Formats: sequence, structure tokens, C-alpha cells
Amino acid sequence: MANLKEIRTRITSVKTTRQVTSAMKVVSAAKLKKAQDAILQIRPYAMKLSELLSTLSAVLEDMDDSDYTVQRNPEKVLIVVISSNRGLCGGFNSYITKKAMVLAKTTYSEQLKAGKLNFLVIGKQAEKILSSYDFKPEGGHNELFDQLTFDNVLIIAQQLMVDFVSGKYDRIELVYNKFINAAIQEQVSEQFLPVLPAPGPLKATASVNYIFEPSLGYIVQKLIPRSLSIQFYKALLNSHAAEHGARMTAMHKATDNATDLINELTLTFNKARQAAITNAILEVTNGAEALNG
Repeated sequence: MANLKEIRTRITSVKTTRQVTSAMKVVSAAKLKKAQDAILQIRPYAMKLSELLSTLSAVLEDMDDSDYTVQRNPEKVLIVVISSNRGLCGGFNSYITKKAMVLAKTTYSEQLKAGKLNFLVIGKQAEKILSSYDFKPEGGHNELFDQLTFDNVLIIAQQLMVDFVSGKYDRIELVYNKFINAAIQEQVSEQFLPVLPAPGPLKATASVNYIFEPSLGYIVQKLIPRSLSIQFYKALLNSHAAEHGARMTAMHKATDNATDLINELTLTFNKARQAAITNAILEVTNGAEALNG
């Protein structure tokens, strides 16, 4: 059994750790509230824009009015992986990076073997994990999370659109953690470009003879890039809120584990102290009996 000093030192150390994890939990909870409000506010707008975008893509299916709807054979593919810059958030980063690698090895295995699959990372943690598995990202934008605003995100979204239109990539996929609640994040992959045609029911609706004002070409030129930018911004907001939820949950569990460990160590300390006292009493008693004998 460890001596009393060692146990006391461990108790002090764990209490310090518990203070840190508890403080991090409070900070993450405050950041989560702000991030959660942001994603909940933009979701209805993004969903409506996405619906309009799908409707327009259905109308344009047999018309070559938009470069963003062109379906090409995906010879060159870009996977955008959104993670976080910091750790201590459970499996948040490892799960999403694994999702991206599975997507690369299954759906785009041919492009991967041919060296025509690239990764663009947003978040330092995904870059570290991918590099450790010999997946070399072509670049990153880790600075986005320092100031996550639509204007900053718009620059990256526009560059992705330029890369697709110019033919640098035939398909662009987004892989990120979707925020469900503070304890649950869903790893999703969605096609960013080209814009997917509308599903069956929506496609049927799109066959209606719409009157476009001022013109179909103008609406396509303005709405599709705008909608794509909003979709990209929504993915980043989802990941940002999910990160704080994952970190708050991880720190909550760490705090509870520290409390349990402190209780166990305190019990061990009390037993060791009681044993030490008992031994001392026995030594005194034996010594007194020896003197009397």
C-alpha cells in the first residue's frame, strides 16, 4: 500500500485537475450557447435556399445555364474536412477524420489510387491525424475559427467554386460534424459541388412553368453562388457548435471521473492512516508489555 504522503499528493493533484476540467466545462458551455444560437438562426434560411437551389437545378437540368450544375465524371475530387483547432473534445476530431478517410477509401478509391484525390482541412486536428496516416492535405484554413464570420467564410467558398468551374476538381465533398445537441454530433458527408438535382417530388414541382423576374439567367447567376456560400457557412457553424458541445461533455465526464477518483483515494488514505495508527498502538502496547515483563 502506498504511504500517506504519496496518497495525499495524488489527491491534491487530482483536485487540481478537477478544477481545470470544471472551469473548461463552464467556458465550453458559455461558448456553446453562442454557437448554438448561430446555427439555429441560420438553419431555416439555409434550408429554404437549398430548396430553391434544388428547384432551379431541376429547371436547368436540360439547360446549360449554370456552371455549378454540370455533372462531370469525377476524375479529380476534393474532400473538405472540417475539424477543430484544439483537442480535449472526446472523439470529435478522430471520428470526423475517420469518416473522411473511409469516404476516400470506398467511394473515391480509384481517384485515391490515381493520386487525384486531395484533402482541404479546416482545423489543425484533422491535419495532424490525416498526416499521421500518410494523407497529405493540400492546404488548410485553420484561421477561420479565430473569427468565424460569413465574410471570412465567403472567401473560401468562392475559391472552391472557382476551382470547380475551372475544372481543377470535378467534385467537392464536405465532411463535418452536424450539431444535434450538446451530447450528440452526427458525422456527415455531403456533396458541395456540383449542385445535385432535385429529388423526385421536388423535381415534379419544378416542372411547373415558372415566370422568372428579372430573368432565369440572372437568378441563377446570383442565387446559386449565394446558396452555396450559405451551405458552406452552415457546415462550419454546425462543426463549431458540435465542437463546444463535445468539449463540454468531455470535460463534464472528466470532472465526474476526477471526483470518483478523489473519493477512492480518500478512502485509501483513511484506510492507510488507520492502519498506521493501529500499528503505532500495537508497537506501544508491545513495548509496554516488554518493559513489564
